[in-house]
Amino acid sequence: MARYALILAGGRGTRFWPRSRTKRAKQVLEFLGAGSLIRHTVDRLRAVVPPERVWVLTNRHLCDEIAGQIPEIPRGQIIAEPAQRNTAPPIGLAARILGEQDPDAVMGVFPADHYIARPAAFLKIVRAAYKAAEQRQMALIGIQPRWAETGYGYLEFPRKVKAGALQAERVVRFREKPDLKTAKRFVRTGRFAWNAGMFFWRTDVFRGALREHLPKTALLLESLPAFGSEGFDTALADVFPRCENISVDYAVLEKASNVVAFAAGDIGWNDVGSWNAVYELLPKDPGGNAVRGDALFVEAKRNYVDSQGKLVAVLGLSDLVVVDTPDALLITTRERAQQVGDVVKALESAKVTELL
Repeated sequence: MARYALILAGGRGTRFWPRSRTKRAKQVLEFLGAGSLIRHTVDRLRAVVPPERVWVLTNRHLCDEIAGQIPEIPRGQIIAEPAQRNTAPPIGLAARILGEQDPDAVMGVFPADHYIARPAAFLKIVRAAYKAAEQRQMALIGIQPRWAETGYGYLEFPRKVKAGALQAERVVRFREKPDLKTAKRFVRTGRFAWNAGMFFWRTDVFRGALREHLPKTALLLESLPAFGSEGFDTALADVFPRCENISVDYAVLEKASNVVAFAAGDIGWNDVGSWNAVYELLPKDPGGNAVRGDALFVEAKRNYVDSQGKLVAVLGLSDLVVVDTPDALLITTRERAQQVGDVVKALESAKVTELL
């Protein structure tokens, strides 16, 4: 009864430009069938955490859109962060609020924009992680590597682990995004998992760890008045931007001693981190092309096209990403899909705010 879920939905999704914009970012868009990414996140958690115990942290531009998409979540539990501060301060804020309301609160932290193809297998891992957290451990979920990925961080275990065994393993250390040679070695050993960015802990355990390892931010968050009180919003607007801009991995987990992880089996996890990730998840034609909308492929292979309201014809080209919106068109290669955020940076530098 003390289990809660925190959904982190504050990102801008710049790698999904031009579809993802400031006021309608990646997490509220439909990429994979009916329903947005955050809608799917809430739905698959329902078997473990009821809507009245789900909280969402986002930004001021998305609050109303998210509230409309998930109306079963109480509106007061959808909170706008006054500034972007990575993951440690938002999680610390939620731990402070939940711990204030329920001293026995155990929170799971879930990104709003992941895709899980096998939710039943996923929920088995989630339940096991909540149980570990109830024993005052800080628990994570690791994903069995399906290839030597250089774009993810890794968790290192003390020995070879059996994926899907529901056995908590001590995390020896966190490994940052490796080069290809190192990533291949990680996969061969059987002692590494992709860090899925999902966390579980008692709120009092996390608040204690935050005070130990990130004291400035902890002190600022603890100085806030009671959530829902008259002065809370004003105080939050003053305090939150002064918190350190740092991930919870760097700030706390890499330093704490009570961190364990579960090596998930095949749960069909995808972080939906780029247009190429969407391409990988969608059905393909015989030429390996994937499309959302209307497209014609002639002597063209392995392309991704997202076009609403007009036909896009691709002739004699392969491995492209084409995303067409009413006011902007993106054309790049699937190989460079991770760099689409650089377009947003260029638009910011040029102060083309109407396209952000």
